[in-house]
Amino acid sequence: MDKIKIEICCGSAGDVLAAAGAGADRVELNSALFLGGLTPSLGALELARTAQVELMAMVRPREGGFCYTQEEFCTMLLDARRLLDAGADGILFGFLHEDGTVDVRRCQAMLEVIGTRQSVFSRAIDVVPDWRAGLEALCALGVTRVLTSGQAPTAPEGADTIRAMREYAAGRIEILPGCGVRLNNAAWLLERTGCRQLHASLKTARLDRSATHNPCVHFSGGACPPEEEYPATDAGAVRCLTALARE
Repeated sequence: MDKIKIEICCGSAGDVLAAAGAGADRVELNSALFLGGLTPSLGALELARTAQVELMAMVRPREGGFCYTQEEFCTMLLDARRLLDAGADGILFGFLHEDGTVDVRRCQAMLEVIGTRQSVFSRAIDVVPDWRAGLEALCALGVTRVLTSGQAPTAPEGADTIRAMREYAAGRIEILPGCGVRLNNAAWLLERTGCRQLHASLKTARLDRSATHNPCVHFSGGACPPEEEYPATDAGAVRCLTALARE
């Protein structure tokens, strides 16, 4: 029987080095894990590449969904090329239409960039209206695997759906359970789903108090915005400000 493969979700090159040193089989490098994981920097990828571990890189330009503007889409293709050139073994991505269905055309464009390396459709699969149709599209495209919590808040809660996904896929695409995987539920999740790999974060807290000495200044948002909302430059406001500055 194939060995269990453990993938660790990492938010920095330091996380990758720690995970590799602790025996992880594969890592997923991101930035901004609080936002669900965004594209990491090239510097982080290059340093992470010094670890002897299979290295996947997230390509996601912003929080707030998976239906991107044309500029964001082009950015993702360029980021994927650079990350692969810097040594990534594969790319995670997710493209949806506004109605939540898989955007096959954009997925195909990303797969052309990835070429023979690994391709992973991210947890965008967890919000599609029909996961069977979504999996069918990804199988037809030849995507390597899909990362999923079984359309539930956590993989343990979605374990039965993950098992159904694995059975439906019938070996055509790998099913990788992820989200909410802990030391106390990992064995149960593997047994329940029948999968032979797991994706986990296994984070601990560290402190950097350097920005706490002036309580009037804050660098992060005060509250998490709605899931469908993301920040974008207000061109009208920029136009007004530049006009004021030039008066």
